[in-house]
Amino acid sequence: MPALAAGLDYLDLNFQGRAEIIATAVLHGPAGVALVDPGPSTTMATLTAQLDERGIRFSDVRQLVLTHIHLDHAGATGSITGKHPHIEVLVHERGARHLVDPSKLVASAERIYADDMDRLWGEILPVSASRIRSLAGGETISVVGRELKVEYTPGHASHHVSYLDTASRIAFVGDTAGIRRGSGTIMPPTPPPDIDLEAWRESEKKILAWEPDTLFLTHFGLFDQPEPHLRRLWRAMDDWSVRVKASLDQPGTDEERAARFAREAFANLARETTPDEAAAIERVRRALAAAEQIEKPLSQ
Repeated sequence: MPALAAGLDYLDLNFQGRAEIIATAVLHGPAGVALVDPGPSTTMATLTAQLDERGIRFSDVRQLVLTHIHLDHAGATGSITGKHPHIEVLVHERGARHLVDPSKLVASAERIYADDMDRLWGEILPVSASRIRSLAGGETISVVGRELKVEYTPGHASHHVSYLDTASRIAFVGDTAGIRRGSGTIMPPTPPPDIDLEAWRESEKKILAWEPDTLFLTHFGLFDQPEPHLRRLWRAMDDWSVRVKASLDQPGTDEERAARFAREAFANLARETTPDEAAAIERVRRALAAAEQIEKPLSQ
């Protein structure tokens, strides 16, 4: 991974005790500190401890910058702002209302996770509307004194935005650039067909139009050479699309077809990397995939 730029850092939230699953970026500026994607409430203790190690208190944090509101990225937002009401939250306008009233978010998540809800994600608390700055995309904003460009980047989620830090040329892209660990293997962040591939390709064009030097992925970390990175992601996306379409002609229930698809995708991944790395990436995918299945209920 490339070295960090001046005034930027990131933390490993060690989600469920595992390294390199969820990262939170830390932006330092003349007005204080901002956090990009603070993660779920279950990692609040880790987030707090790692900030403390760097001499940062939540009293120093001025803004939470959200790429989108899926639980693995933003579940802790209400918990943080409830205790620290001075903090402003930046989020796409389509996600803002679900931060103010998270009842649909919670109900959707509970249908998926049931008894695992608290263990995985913890509390999901409302955010005061007065603390939210809604974004549409296309803005240039100041975050703790740093200039960030904003683009609406749907595809993975209908309320997804990405940010470019103009000083460092680092683009904070949430899940738009996939899941990647140290080996360089890149995985689509959610299985088709619950994504909008056409919108996703347009989002990729917006990110590349910034001509960033580096991509920051919430899953996980900093990677240079954005254009080759995204080409590799789309090779995987296209492969998954073909496999999903083919699976629709196969016998069995939706659950059985989904299970076959998952086995095939994992087998392909195992061929491209070491068995240990393939297993690690598959653990990441399983840990995060269901967090994204709340998207359809939220858009209804």
